[in-house]
Amino acid sequence: MDDKLLAAAADVLEAAGWDRLTMGDVADRAGVSRATLWRQVGGKEELRRELVRRLVLDYRESMWPVLTAPGTGRERLRLGLEAMCAVLDRHLALLSAFDTAFHETGLFDEPGENVVAPLVRLVLDGVADGSLAPPTDPEETGIVVFNTVCWPYVHLRRHHGWEPERARAMLLGLVLDGMAGERA
Repeated sequence: MDDKLLAAAADVLEAAGWDRLTMGDVADRAGVSRATLWRQVGGKEELRRELVRRLVLDYRESMWPVLTAPGTGRERLRLGLEAMCAVLDRHLALLSAFDTAFHETGLFDEPGENVVAPLVRLVLDGVADGSLAPPTDPEETGIVVFNTVCWPYVHLRRHHGWEPERARAMLLGLVLDGMAGERA
């Protein structure tokens, strides 16, 4: 799907919300005819699926450099959570409308391919180097870390109007301090 159409859809979603988003408004914003939009996108449901797909691709692409970065597991987990928050900011309207967006992809169910896998890897690296405390279950810890940052961040940014730096500092501090290891 054309990036211009997706950007237009994200703009309309931000302004109107999902319930009031119309394909006509998206076409107008993108500067294309409604017929062109329907031909390239299909309906509103296909548009939503494509916006979710774009969110997941953005998340994956943003996490890869963190996984290969130097530093302790704790330092890299902070980088990963900061990268995650940047992704959340880029898709804030979508995540505000669909709190199940990540689940819709099935990416919580695929071992090693799910959205928490990068966080689990970083937690395990931190345990290995002593910068993070050993969790009882690394996979569950990844899920808790993801959800402890993701949804409060979206809520604080969207509904409380917090600036990104403030929301990140508060949430990341809570998470990382709560996971501190011997070398933290």
